[in-house]
Amino acid sequence: MIAVLIVDDDPLVRSGLRLMLGGADDLEVVGEAADGDEVPAAVAEHAPDVVLMDLRMRRVDGVRATAGLAARPGAPAVLVLTTFETDDDVLDALRAGAVGYLVKDTAPAEIEDAVRRAARGEPSLSPGVARRVISAATGGPNPAREATERLAALSEQERAVAAAVGQGWGNARIAAELLLSLSTVKTYLSAALTKLDLENRTQLALLARDAGLTVAADR
Repeated sequence: MIAVLIVDDDPLVRSGLRLMLGGADDLEVVGEAADGDEVPAAVAEHAPDVVLMDLRMRRVDGVRATAGLAARPGAPAVLVLTTFETDDDVLDALRAGAVGYLVKDTAPAEIEDAVRRAARGEPSLSPGVARRVISAATGGPNPAREATERLAALSEQERAVAAAVGQGWGNARIAAELLLSLSTVKTYLSAALTKLDLENRTQLALLARDAGLTVAADR
């Protein structure tokens, strides 16, 4: 079972999400929080695998709550589910450590699948959000150059894995395409995240896209 914590300041939204996710055989809502300042205690109490996080809340917003979780060892994956999808909202949330970003008009089945992907550390982005991520600069006047310079710290194999992550591939496909074992892919991915001081593969995917990495170029 994938344990889910719902964080939203609207009780009707929390109730609807609990009802929806409760219908899935492999998902279990273990707790709720009504504001970002309640998240640390709720996570400590319920030990969720995934936190379904709203952005706009009264006391502590979802970006700050996500950043606070990302700084903790063994933190759960954060999947943002919100009404807002401005460039600043999207990039701030992903930089804070969110593994995915969905808007609230996403179909229930897609939200359930995104929760499963988040539990595996895989990104999920609503179509409009994905377009913003691809087109938006992620830092500095020349993000492509800065991303390329940062990625230079990686070995050839780590760069290949980073490129595949940037193309949205899961670990199993990366292993098959690059002729590596699954455990080796995980090792390279972990090493890349550590060297680049990144929290998750979504941030690595953004960096790889900025640098224009492709798997073909690194194979």
